[in-house]
Amino acid sequence: MNKRDFLKTAGAVSLAALLDSPGFAARAPAELAQDEAFWAEIRTHFPTDNRFINLENGFYCFQPKDVFDAFVANAGAINGEASHYMRTKLDTDVVKMRTALAAFAGVPVEELVVTRNTTESLDTIINGIAWQPGDEAVMATQDYGSMMDMFALQARRHGIVNRIVQLPLDPASDAEIIAIYRKAITPKTKLLMVSHIVGGTGQVLPVAAICDMAHGLGVPVMVDGAHSFAHLDYKIADLRCDYFGASLHKWLSAPLGLGVLWVRRDRIAGLWPMFGDASMADDDIRKLNHRGTHPIHSDLTLPRAIAFHQAIGSERKMARLRFLQHSWTSRARAIPGVYLNTPRAPERTCAIANVGVRGVAPAALAETLLKDHNIYTVAIDRGEVKGVRVTPQIYTAPAELDALVVALKTIAGRKA
Repeated sequence: MNKRDFLKTAGAVSLAALLDSPGFAARAPAELAQDEAFWAEIRTHFPTDNRFINLENGFYCFQPKDVFDAFVANAGAINGEASHYMRTKLDTDVVKMRTALAAFAGVPVEELVVTRNTTESLDTIINGIAWQPGDEAVMATQDYGSMMDMFALQARRHGIVNRIVQLPLDPASDAEIIAIYRKAITPKTKLLMVSHIVGGTGQVLPVAAICDMAHGLGVPVMVDGAHSFAHLDYKIADLRCDYFGASLHKWLSAPLGLGVLWVRRDRIAGLWPMFGDASMADDDIRKLNHRGTHPIHSDLTLPRAIAFHQAIGSERKMARLRFLQHSWTSRARAIPGVYLNTPRAPERTCAIANVGVRGVAPAALAETLLKDHNIYTVAIDRGEVKGVRVTPQIYTAPAELDALVVALKTIAGRKA
């Protein structure tokens, strides 16, 4: 389904009218980002029940109503046909869904498969490399725990060495970040993992430059794109990496249980699959994705989720998300006793930010925000990052972020 076809569907009539309004296409993303009437209309497409202010969209953002309706319809259609569908139509439809996703991601379909989430995608790579005792992998303290656990498992199983670096929370330059990774690389380094967006803090890393540095030393790079895919405006090819994984139920607002794995074509043959599958050649990306009788109705909904995203536009969406983050962090930084674990420079940030109150443990801060202020966040207490992660989405209203700022002032005031 393309953007135009999506806007013809019954569930998208109001969105179509909004996007067809005079001057919409000509408006600069930065200008549109501050048009509250426009975004209030977008909010009507998201089925929030308003029981609390949801600022934890980074874990899972529910589907817009237009997408959810398609998901339900697809589930009904599959349920009605059952085995006949699975045996006669499944394979053809999976190719269509992969093709749509690959086009959106800007990579060849032969290099991409649909998985369940980021963890499955990246753990498939970590598990699939032919590790030898003494091989080294480089990663950062702020990388996601599930991947760190898989690297630890390979250390136990194969005797590899994990070299873990610490990234500054507010770097002065890209060169500072690149130098940290460069210092950790040795002749034994077999893989470097880097997060495009650090999930706990919202810091955007200079991934393409890191990849160029690592490739100059003969080291392949695996990118965790869990929080950047359909959030920042880019294509996978722009990153110049070797492996990429992301979840589609976060910023694309696709159904739960969908992720993406991309592998550069010349790297596919060198990976061992998780499950044996004699029907796939060594250089076929599908060998890494033996999903069996998975819930295909989720896959069938992917084109609808992509079309909803494209109807708004990647650049417009990114501008709105950054505007929302800056609208509250700029004020929070001025509150005595409040600190941010997120960079100041706009180009190093996204929708996500991490905030703390001195003297208040992250878990206690998250609990107080929910119990006393009806604001849902998540505590992050790992290494040097101690605070709560705040993750608005495009449906988030400025008044909800105003409430967060008031809550932080109140909590910090009690500790003064």
